[in-house]
Amino acid sequence: MTAAAPAPSRGNWFTRGGWWFFVHVLSLGILAVVPFTHAAVRSRRVGHVIAAAVMLAATVLAFVLFGTADHDAAGKVVGAQSNIGGTLIIVILLGGLVGLIVMRQQIYGAGAPTAPAAAQPAVARALAARRRRDEARQLVASDPLLARELRIGRPDLPRDYDDGGLVDLNSAPAQVVASVCGLEPVQAARIVQARQAAGRFAAVDDVFSWTELPVDLWNQVRDRAVVL
Repeated sequence: MTAAAPAPSRGNWFTRGGWWFFVHVLSLGILAVVPFTHAAVRSRRVGHVIAAAVMLAATVLAFVLFGTADHDAAGKVVGAQSNIGGTLIIVILLGGLVGLIVMRQQIYGAGAPTAPAAAQPAVARALAARRRRDEARQLVASDPLLARELRIGRPDLPRDYDDGGLVDLNSAPAQVVASVCGLEPVQAARIVQARQAAGRFAAVDDVFSWTELPVDLWNQVRDRAVVL
């Protein structure tokens, strides 16, 4: 059995991405790449990495435009290049602010659990199970042979590894899929039929293309499903 997971990080608004906005606004967008890079490193999402790269490129371009622009007799930057650079800074400031709001929501959610809720045993168990599912998914991605040996996603088989409550859509019986994912038996049967027709699912989201599961069940399935 796996060891008990550590208590979830609570933090506060400032430590959970709030400082991004201070850096971004107080620097007028010039240091926007700092919070964007921090978000990309923390989440490791491709979209966040691309956003950080775009923000860096836009900032560098703005400095280049200002650095190569013409100056009048008083030394003031003038001309089309300065106008473009100024517009780009405004876009970085406003667009970056919107981007940070979206990324903070994606990474940290609406906010940390309140102390009373996080202290409840049921909530703690649910959060610990969620972390075990995430760990099991990482193991599936990095070492699928070991994942099969540990029987991740097969609660119907004897095993010692606790995957937090996952089900393998490529091998588990329909009744197990229904039980773990909270589906109706007929819905789980459709998944098994689609699996047999396709040979195997390459990703969990393939299930939604091959079956007619209601959209409101998709996240429910994503939370509990894995493919091996």
